[in-house]
Amino acid sequence: MSRGAPSPPFALRVPEGDNREREVCESCGFVNYVNPKVVVGAVIAHENRILLCRRAIHPRKGFWTIPAGYMEERETTEHGARREAQEEALAGIEIDAMLAVYNIPRISQVQVIYRARLVRPDFGPGPESLEARLFAWDEIPWADLAFPSVHWALGHFREVIGKSEFSVRGNPPGATGDY
Repeated sequence: MSRGAPSPPFALRVPEGDNREREVCESCGFVNYVNPKVVVGAVIAHENRILLCRRAIHPRKGFWTIPAGYMEERETTEHGARREAQEEALAGIEIDAMLAVYNIPRISQVQVIYRARLVRPDFGPGPESLEARLFAWDEIPWADLAFPSVHWALGHFREVIGKSEFSVRGNPPGATGDY
């Protein structure tokens, strides 16, 4: 399609063989499937401390989070979690287990969170972070955490400290990730 050409006409309708409304091109029948986004990240430990980043971007700019973000095409969830740790905290990590899978249907997200450790104690704020810091458990800025799922991940991490085998956690009962 040439630059400036009109977009094909899309209409909401139930495509043949489907059971819900989708955007369907009136010209060619192309179905524009809009699917949930996958977020990947890790709770990263170093010497009984947790690595958190203070967000430099919206949403929740200025609040603390674990290094996490959207998965890119053609990467595994583990690769994405390592990439996000590097991008947000300039940190090399070693993943040892999947910690949790959270469902946030309000914003069409699935979050895959790993348990990891710093490879070296070298880290700092990446372009999406105002600062990166290691916190002892009692120093974590609980009131200033960016998202409910960060609270969940930190709590689930604490539940499995010292365990080599555990079941992957999920949303706490009744929790949807709404603020």
